[in-house]
Amino acid sequence: MPGMELPGTPQRLLALDVGSRTIGVAVSDPLGITAQGLPTIRRSSKRADYDQLAKLVRTYGVAEIVVGHPLQMSGAAGLQAQKIEAMAVELRRRFHLPVHLWDERLTSSEANRLLRETDMSIRRRGEVVDQLAAVLILQSFMEARNRNV
Repeated sequence: MPGMELPGTPQRLLALDVGSRTIGVAVSDPLGITAQGLPTIRRSSKRADYDQLAKLVRTYGVAEIVVGHPLQMSGAAGLQAQKIEAMAVELRRRFHLPVHLWDERLTSSEANRLLRETDMSIRRRGEVVDQLAAVLILQSFMEARNRNV
């Protein structure tokens, strides 16, 4: 049952692709091998956003959070990256979990490219692009972690 992992059982990672209007969300399997997209969060207020994230953390037994870090192509942290860095601090404070910033350069464009290759309508692609970006962020984080183990 989700959120009811046994002691010693690996726990899930939660990935976030944070935008101004939505938060794309993905969660790993308990072994940290695969990522699956979850419904995108429509942002309404800071409190509502964190309430929805808290519910996901509890439901899935999340042990770590990975947040897409929107660096500029040069690698510098612009205004949006600074906002995400502040959010990562707030996530650590609220949930008492490790929060990792993960370079998300090109994940949204990769998600759009992958979706263009399907016969999905433009409207439907717009609904799932944030979710797919979160999946790509989480999958690349887990692959890098597994290479370094």
